[in-house]
Amino acid sequence: MARRRPWTCAAGVIAAVAVLVVAAAVEERLMVGMTLVPDAASTGAVCLDGSPPAYHLHRGSGAGARGWLLQFEGGGWCNSAPSCAERAGTRRGSTNLMNKLEVFSGVLSNDPAMNPDFYNWNRVKLRYCDGGSFAGDSEFRNGSSVIYMRGQRIWDAIITDLCHKGLDKAEKVLLSGCSAGGLATFFHCDNLQERLGGAATVKCMSDAGFFLDVDDISANNTIRPFFSSLVALQGAEKFLNEDCLNLTLDPYQCFFPQYALPNIKTPYFILNSAYDVYQFHHIFVPPSSDPRGQWSHCKADPSACSTSQIATLQGLRSAMLTALKPFEDEPKVGMFVNSCFAHCQSELQDTWFAPNSPTLQNETIAELVGNWYFERDAAQAIDCAYPCDSACHNIIPFN
Repeated sequence: MARRRPWTCAAGVIAAVAVLVVAAAVEERLMVGMTLVPDAASTGAVCLDGSPPAYHLHRGSGAGARGWLLQFEGGGWCNSAPSCAERAGTRRGSTNLMNKLEVFSGVLSNDPAMNPDFYNWNRVKLRYCDGGSFAGDSEFRNGSSVIYMRGQRIWDAIITDLCHKGLDKAEKVLLSGCSAGGLATFFHCDNLQERLGGAATVKCMSDAGFFLDVDDISANNTIRPFFSSLVALQGAEKFLNEDCLNLTLDPYQCFFPQYALPNIKTPYFILNSAYDVYQFHHIFVPPSSDPRGQWSHCKADPSACSTSQIATLQGLRSAMLTALKPFEDEPKVGMFVNSCFAHCQSELQDTWFAPNSPTLQNETIAELVGNWYFERDAAQAIDCAYPCDSACHNIIPFN
């Protein structure tokens, strides 16, 4: 199977025409303008609808000028031609339909009181418009209509453009992402290290991206065929971890972090709830497993879960801890696995670093991630089982 060699920062020339970055305080929020990479279309690096890829960049300063934090945007996936066509007509498939200003908070904040370790780094949000966690390279034609699934090319185009803007001179880099963006970090972590060479310290963090290969409550597995069809449709196999592919019979397995992570060489941090609400609602208790809606109240409010439902939910936590067990006490792997019903905690200021943020071992997520990145202290913390954690009161319910 032919595999494409990763570009270096010096390789490939994409003359990016950037929209001026605008930072404005609106109700004390940092708003950052969109940067388009229109000439990326010449290499086929386009969103589902053919629009150019985009990112938001807020420049670093002072001691952080050589630090870069790249954050993949999340937002689910499409695994069929109809679902990708539908997605192409939304902000998840077209930069034409996206907000041109994005709030930078949490790990993207420029306020040292809110983001003590990364506030003065160059911080980038990579917009998500391919439906395949930046991993595919294919297209679907139906007459004159074309759906482009070019996540890998979008990644290449954006990183090449950022290298022209100083990423190639970075000393410290953190590649992160939320949800489907958190999953993308597993696919591109080692690639980014290779492209930047040995001069930069590159580390990666997945926030709510540790999607499990787990059976649902009816003993069926709905996520496995979903990811299998996604990998096939989007042509993602040739970009998945080669060592993982050599160890598995089915390529789609390497779309699951639990199979990919053992083969990733770059230091990694897992930020996840053991009761991740996306996985709870769509993978562990999907609608197909609950045709009579007996879980609807529990999904809407964990305090409404019955004793037997809570006991069943402990199976989700057990599956998460079993998948993470091989990485406990692994120096290069950090963990913050709490028992809050949450999904994505690094971009929300309340959960990243605030007076009442969730804590483990008396440390917030921001503190533990910082300790791991800068190697200041041990950086693995796993919560006790729900409902023991009293630090989850300010978690925003998943919509």
